[in-house]
Amino acid sequence: MKVKVEDAGVTVPKRMLGGADEVEIRSEEGRIVIEPVRSTGADEDPDPVLGLGRDPVSCDAPGASTNHDAYLYGT
Repeated sequence: MKVKVEDAGVTVPKRMLGGADEVEIRSEEGRIVIEPVRSTGADEDPDPVLGLGRDPVSCDAPGASTNHDAYLYGT
């Protein structure tokens, strides 16, 4: 595929990136390499940090997610 380089660069068709949500672009030995970094499936969060609050404690400590400092540090 040939594309014209515009002032802002080039556009890579999404179909060529597979399911990638993020890519790394680098120059290697005179070539431009575009490598998928992360893909998101239908059943996972786009950012793992967003899932941290889901089911945060799976133990028998009542209020552990609210009072985690008291359980960890005794304060």
